[in-house]
Amino acid sequence: MKRVLLTSILLLVLSTLQAEDGYRLWLRYDKISNTALLNKYRTAIKFPFVVGESETIKVAQHELSMGLSSLLGTTYQSNTGSIAASSLWCGTPDQSSEIDNLSSVLQLSKVGDEGYAIASIANNGKKRIFIAANTDIGVLYGIFHFLRLLQTNQPIENLKLVSAPKLKLRMLNHWDNLNRTVERGYAGFSIWDWHRLPGYIDPRYIDYARANASIGINAVSLTNVNANATVLTRSYLEKVKTLADIFRPYGIKVFLTARFSAPAEIGGLKTADPLNDSVQNWWAEKAREIYSLIPDFGGFLVKANSEGQPGPQNYGRNHAEGANMMARAVDPFKGIIIWRAFVYSNENPEDRHKQAYNEFVPLDGKFDKNVMVQVKNGAIDFMPREPFHPLFGAMPRTPLMMEFQVTQEYLGQATHLVYLAPLFKEVLESDTYSKGKGSLVARVIDGSLDSHTLNGMAGVANIGNDINWCGHPFAQANWYALGRLSWDHSLSSEQIADDWLRMSFTNDASFINTIKSVMLKSREIMVNYMNPIGLHHIMGTGHHYGPAPWVSNLNRPEWNPVYYHKADSVGIGFNRTSTGSNAIAQYFPEAQKLWNDINTCEEKNLLWFHHVPWNYILKNKRTVWDELCYRYYNGSEQVNWIIKEWLRQRGKIDDQRFEQVRMLLHIQAEEAIWWRDACLLYFQTFSKMPLPPGYEQPNKTLDYYKKLRFPFAPGGG
Repeated sequence: MKRVLLTSILLLVLSTLQAEDGYRLWLRYDKISNTALLNKYRTAIKFPFVVGESETIKVAQHELSMGLSSLLGTTYQSNTGSIAASSLWCGTPDQSSEIDNLSSVLQLSKVGDEGYAIASIANNGKKRIFIAANTDIGVLYGIFHFLRLLQTNQPIENLKLVSAPKLKLRMLNHWDNLNRTVERGYAGFSIWDWHRLPGYIDPRYIDYARANASIGINAVSLTNVNANATVLTRSYLEKVKTLADIFRPYGIKVFLTARFSAPAEIGGLKTADPLNDSVQNWWAEKAREIYSLIPDFGGFLVKANSEGQPGPQNYGRNHAEGANMMARAVDPFKGIIIWRAFVYSNENPEDRHKQAYNEFVPLDGKFDKNVMVQVKNGAIDFMPREPFHPLFGAMPRTPLMMEFQVTQEYLGQATHLVYLAPLFKEVLESDTYSKGKGSLVARVIDGSLDSHTLNGMAGVANIGNDINWCGHPFAQANWYALGRLSWDHSLSSEQIADDWLRMSFTNDASFINTIKSVMLKSREIMVNYMNPIGLHHIMGTGHHYGPAPWVSNLNRPEWNPVYYHKADSVGIGFNRTSTGSNAIAQYFPEAQKLWNDINTCEEKNLLWFHHVPWNYILKNKRTVWDELCYRYYNGSEQVNWIIKEWLRQRGKIDDQRFEQVRMLLHIQAEEAIWWRDACLLYFQTFSKMPLPPGYEQPNKTLDYYKKLRFPFAPGGG
């Protein structure tokens, strides 16, 4: 083992390829290696002009100059040379008469306030490339798209594309605490250096803004949803103002998480009752103070009456009354309130799956116009696989915002290679049937199904102060995927992976094809070795690291894994059908019909909705016990397949990231076996069935796995 480690270190030291630490993310802008293509690009791009003088246009000019100079290996300086000789014009109709004259040809009427058009057009006897938009931020987004075309080696001779975001709010939710710990963060401490703000501005803040703008993210909540009222004090608001000023040229609005009890905690009031006049006045004055510092402040993200957080129910009020009180405080400044629907209570004996629906559906239509209800993709908690949340489609009079998790709390944390775009797409393409067939979750959140103009998607960020931002090099792909899908949820997981690999590593076709296949299969592989055929929430408690399906001693029943798998001598799984908790009734009839019948329920969701006998025969002729064994063993074996595919890539990319991923994959392989053996040994105590013939026997006992402790596992915050 020591010899292998020393060899790995030596390989890093003696690397013949340029070492890379991953800091540049997908904005690497390395010189194009294909000489013929490089010459074509150089011929097509002469004297780029970006018209305008705003701060956004200035950063657009800088990005274009830097990107072109690095990619094409020669100095490009925007807005120098003869404009008549320029072959790349960027701007808006207001700033450029040429673009104004071509507005209809460029189809700028279709791009809205943030979209853009990129087109090759014969103009004044010369073929030029136009990057045009109706606003300066649209120009910046268009420039990032154009640079992406060059990075991914796409032809630019006959460009004709129009792109506009399908969602207005495209957001990262940071679960960062003021002491710089990050709840469910696996890439170091928070990048926000609150202690040294506002005087010290880390250049990383600018690179963070660039990365987000490059994928269309236009909003960020800076602080943990388990909120600290201190961030609303004047000294911290001045720190927030500094970040907002940095982000503004990149089109990013700042949001803060608001602790509902702030009026009592920092305001000197005796109550935080949303119907109390003094409380309403306090929030109105606080909003006025914030907007005096940050005129484009986005608003508040609120977690209330969930997992011990204070909220309106503390005072006998409902979620709408709490949200509307805060919404009226920010409404004069065009701010919004994002109210999370992640609520459950141990005092409520109902299936946790049902609680958010039961609390929020009666409030449909009672929220003010500037309130969005943010709903997790599934009803439990960011599981490796969940059926879509029943709230989607059930609140047609309320704008619902999607909440995905980019950080891998339940998906191997920052150790496992798991590409999440397939998970995001699986949810977005699920049919709610709320208005008949084709009522996709994507259409609920983009507002097209119920005619909402306020819409959005958020992802819980996986970003920390690790040099490569996300811990695992491939975790960067999940940040990237969240942004691309927030802009256009019709993009395929394959296209997003292809772009990310080319921009982050290389355009080498053999590398792209092999590792893209790995990425596209990685989530299903992980589901198999962790939570096959509908199992869920069976991880270690508290830190959520590793398997612990045996835990049953926590005070809150819904925090215990045994609550979810319900294994006994008869079978395994949570009966949520009409004969069980009847959570199935929260879905529309077509979905109910599919999932309520054990014979039609997809096997990927089987144990989510049904308590199934161990010897029940599945469609593939295996028993449930045999299928669990097959899935767990197949999943762990597939990690070895990933390792083999990765080892074949040696020499195609830099040695530094190659070795980093190689080492992490070996940890993943060990942990996949840990999941496999610990879970099967435990469930075997109920099934009383042997492993099928040909399977390797576990080399450790169930008692060994039960005794494992991880007091300092990362991500606790």
